[in-house]
Amino acid sequence: MHPDVQEIRWQIQAKAKKWEEAICVAREITQRTPELPFGWIHLAYSLHELRRTQEAYGTLKPISERFPEEWLMGYNMACYACQLGNQDEARHWLELAYKRGDKSEIRKMARVDPDLAPLRARFGEI
Repeated sequence: MHPDVQEIRWQIQAKAKKWEEAICVAREITQRTPELPFGWIHLAYSLHELRRTQEAYGTLKPISERFPEEWLMGYNMACYACQLGNQDEARHWLELAYKRGDKSEIRKMARVDPDLAPLRARFGEI
């Protein structure tokens, strides 16, 4: 199946909050097109939504260097590290996301993201 079709399939599962099904679609994306970052991002996000944050973190960390321009990967790694109690590492990942993407827009997201609440509590402005 074409990656764009797979992307839509994942979006449908995510909107329906069918995270187990979303994991299956995302795994299929990563197997068919491992060179595309969105499959990895979707797989990790689906795991995180099922409170399998350690698995989400473990999914993205080893492949994060393969996508040096992908800001969302850094942002999600910040969220996962923060939820796992690693605020210093979370701050590092968030700084990478700022460098890779639109810092203003990412900062707006980070200010309200519940996953980053511990980071805001520790460092204030992020």
